[in-house]
This record gives sequence, structure tokens and C-alpha cells, in this order.
Amino acid sequence: MSIYSGFARAYDFLMKDVDYDKWVQIIETYFKKYNYNGKVIFELACGTGNITERLFKKGYNIIGTDISEEMLMIAQEKSYENHHMINFINQDMRDINYRKKVDAILSICDGINYITSSDDLKSVINGAHRILNENGLFIFDISSEFKLKNILSNNTFAEVFDDASYIWENFFDEETNILEFDLTIFLKSDDKINDEDFLYEKYTENHIQKAHSIKEIKTVLNDKFEILDIVDGDTGYKLMNDSQRILFVCKKI
Repeated sequence: MSIYSGFARAYDFLMKDVDYDKWVQIIETYFKKYNYNGKVIFELACGTGNITERLFKKGYNIIGTDISEEMLMIAQEKSYENHHMINFINQDMRDINYRKKVDAILSICDGINYITSSDDLKSVINGAHRILNENGLFIFDISSEFKLKNILSNNTFAEVFDDASYIWENFFDEETNILEFDLTIFLKSDDKINDEDFLYEKYTENHIQKAHSIKEIKTVLNDKFEILDIVDGDTGYKLMNDSQRILFVCKKI
């Protein structure tokens, strides 16, 4: 059995169709637009390091943080395999703590959606503000209200592949704007029943996300950050009513 369990082990499989290169391209577009020439990037909720690795390859000095030790173990393993010296830190984004100032902070792919209370969201914003240098950039995205309410909503998704399968059940509460989803994942193991048939390991995960409104995000940023751009997070272009991802580009004030 793998030393990684549950969501951490399945994460890259579930995210296999994500265009990380496109996301990095969008990030760099806004770095260039706002003349970012800093030295240190601090990434929140870096997961298994897919954005982290790509930015490091492009020459950025980036630090990856995540609340999940297992996610970070996988990220660190990737870093070693690629002969990259990336510093990964086990840290809750609600309690950002770093001994030095940084020049940019990133949170890409739903990290902020996992922050479900207003007080915790304020803690994230205050922590980012505290460790950023003056005029530092804070770039983050959220899955939009449209996506959580209309695409995921109370729907169930399932797929079967040769090496894995999953069932993804969603439950959306209209009163609280909270999406709760249960993932049941089956991953092919190294153990065999016979010469041709393998055993599969079953993992179950429960996740809770908040459908934050743009107004709510703006209110929390308020006197800490100037919002430079709000765009479609999947394209980097104009935000549409049916955009599924929203990217905020902000500057510390």
C-alpha cells in the first residue's frame, strides 16, 4: 500500500486534465503587467506542487505551503525527482507565519474556497498583508458562485478508468452558500488477485467549500489591498456571468 492515502494520493489523478501551464501563463501575464520584479513568492495551499514546480522551472524563488503533510510529501518527492531545491512548509493559511517578507503571494485552485467563515477569511487576508513587502502582489482565485451553485450544485459525477475510478457527490446549501462534497476513490494497488487482476484501494473524503461572492471578497480586502484586476481565472480575460473561476490580482497598500 502507498504511504500516501486518501485525497493526497488521488489528487494528481483527479486533476490530470487541469492546464497548469495555462494558469502559470496567466500568473506571469499579471506579473509583467504590474512590473513584478521581486525575489520571493509565497504560495498558499500549494497541494502537490504543480504550480510551484512550474514557476521554479521558470526561475522564480518560490516557497510552497499547505495544511496537508501528505500533499507536501508528494510535492517534495516531485522536487527531488526534478533536482529542484524548493522549500515546502506545513502551514495553515489561516495562520500565515514566515520569518521574512515576501514579494508576492499566490493561492491558485480553490484554496480560498476552503476558507468558509468570514473571520477565517480575514485571517488569511491579514496574514498575507503582514508578510508582504510594500506594493507586493497577492494573486488568488476562487471557484465562482456560478460553478458551485449551477455546475456542481447537487449533482453527482463518476468516471471509470483502467487504474482508478471515482464517485463525486455534491450537496449545496442555498442558505449558507456552502458546498459539501463526498469523494469515493478507487485506486489500483500493487497487489494482485492473480496474474491479470489487481486489487483496488478504496478511499473516501469529505470536503467543504464556500461559494464566496465578489462583494464578500472585496469587503474583506478593503483597507489591506488594492484590487488591480478581477478576471476569468481559466482564461485571464474578461470575467463573464458564467465564468467558473475568478482570479483576483491585488496589491498591498
